[in-house]
Amino acid sequence: MSVPRMLTGDRPTGRLHLGHYVGSIANRVRLHRRHESFFIIADLHMLTTRNTREDIERVAVNAREMVTDILAAGVDPERATFYLQSAIPEVGDLNTLFQNLVTVPRLERVPSLKDMARDAGKEEMPYGLLGYPVLQAADILCVKGQVVPVGKDNAAHVEVTREIARRFNHLYGEVFPVPETIASETPTLVGTDGRAKMSKSLGNAIALSADSATVRRAVMGMYTDPNRIRADVPGTVEGNPVFAYHDVFNPDRAQVDDLKERYRAGRVGDVEVKEKLAVALDRFLDPIRERRARIEAEPGLVDQLIFEGTERTRREVRQTLVEVRRAMGLTAAYTQVRRRAERHRKATATPA
Repeated sequence: MSVPRMLTGDRPTGRLHLGHYVGSIANRVRLHRRHESFFIIADLHMLTTRNTREDIERVAVNAREMVTDILAAGVDPERATFYLQSAIPEVGDLNTLFQNLVTVPRLERVPSLKDMARDAGKEEMPYGLLGYPVLQAADILCVKGQVVPVGKDNAAHVEVTREIARRFNHLYGEVFPVPETIASETPTLVGTDGRAKMSKSLGNAIALSADSATVRRAVMGMYTDPNRIRADVPGTVEGNPVFAYHDVFNPDRAQVDDLKERYRAGRVGDVEVKEKLAVALDRFLDPIRERRARIEAEPGLVDQLIFEGTERTRREVRQTLVEVRRAMGLTAAYTQVRRRAERHRKATATPA
């Protein structure tokens, strides 16, 4: 039995953070050794909300940072294929064909698209953003991905992919697997401001590459129980971002349970709770920092991985597109025209 394929990735908009880790990277690290794994650097998706010349000029730098973060998080470069989306134009061909297999009302029901437009400051929905899930379907199906680890926001996108795969197979024959979504155990991570999910654009994120001093500053400035004005006032643990982070990143369960008990009883201050969270986050991030340092000590390594992965992926996508066009009958249509044109040319050729 062949090894199942996994497709996952991110937009190259900057360094990855703890929200990315709990949303999908932890699953990628866990799954990539059991799957043939493709990691997309989704710069075409980036254009749906960030498309200035400056944004595009930073793609290469951000791609390196992103891949370095993923490797530092624990992905083995020998078991992963990284590729740059915009370097594979055949994905656009597949996207064009898939656009006819889904309706506008269906795309308008994808809940995260309006949120993405709002977060990007868009008053109206760009055409490309509305079609984001269709291009994502092309990304997944171009390599015949069978497993897609995603965060909560992208689960609805992958459902569109599943519908497109089923629709194509029904109309033209079995070409695509219907991919399985694997959701994170921690779907979203609230930002340090306690008001929204962790996001680079909102300035409430802790990067996977952050040093100890940066982590401590972020933690000490975290939002907590607003009704607690003194340490001897009983506080609320539920919905408290500091304890949400403890639950995810602090493996010392006895310490976490003790902090929660004392916090509810008004016997521990926010400073102590945050200090211990900063220590826990440092312990979590230290191995990631060490791996990042080793990767950065070998200049050009990440670029080589992206280049070789892109070349390999393009070969895969070209083959998929051949199968798609053949299944749809598009290859036969042009072949018929070409043959008739050749017969006409020969019939009208002037004898030598």
